[in-house]
Amino acid sequence: MRTVAIIVAGGSGTRFGAQLPKQFLELGGIPILMRTIEAFGENGDGSFDVIVTLPQGHMELWRQLCREYGFEVPHRVVAGGETRWHSVKNALVSIGDISDVDVIAIHDGVRPLATPELIDRVLDAARRDGAAIPVVPLNDSVRQVVGTSSHALDRSSLRAVQTPQAFDACLLLDAYSQPYQPTFTDDASVIEQLDRPVTLVEGDPVNLKITRPMDLALAEYLLNQDA
Repeated sequence: MRTVAIIVAGGSGTRFGAQLPKQFLELGGIPILMRTIEAFGENGDGSFDVIVTLPQGHMELWRQLCREYGFEVPHRVVAGGETRWHSVKNALVSIGDISDVDVIAIHDGVRPLATPELIDRVLDAARRDGAAIPVVPLNDSVRQVVGTSSHALDRSSLRAVQTPQAFDACLLLDAYSQPYQPTFTDDASVIEQLDRPVTLVEGDPVNLKITRPMDLALAEYLLNQDA
């Protein structure tokens, strides 16, 4: 059976403030997106089929970067869509026949530090339960804002959600046959629309999402510590 990894890299990087979208900025000497792909291309027995979603306007830039850096980890690229949901939908359509696919994992293109151990935990839970996502506890106090007022929430009952999120292939395709809704903030929320439970597994604080310059600096530090 095949395992498919969809890496969503359609962000424009406006919050980062760089000229290039952040997935193309260097981390440890190569673009962030290449490090993310490597996390799956080098995982386990190398059985992942890797699909990367990119905006149409970034396709040629990505081809140039792959040539420039001699990047040869097998993957294929499909055009993203208006939202993350649409990008994942495009990737799923591109798979075609899923009769030999057991699990599909979906991962943020700017989470380059996912470890094999984390990926395996999520995949094992998805194979067992059908749907699994990694989560980590919250360290900060949190408040819910309603209009001009707010109130504290019990952070012990809250978790921050990471990727990769992994699902039984047939279940995921069934979920993505639903019409798009703005409440679909991640793939787990699409699954839950079918009233299917999602298993939470232990995430990894190192598996950070690079959104702002200080995230990139932290990722560089963590990468150097692991070297």
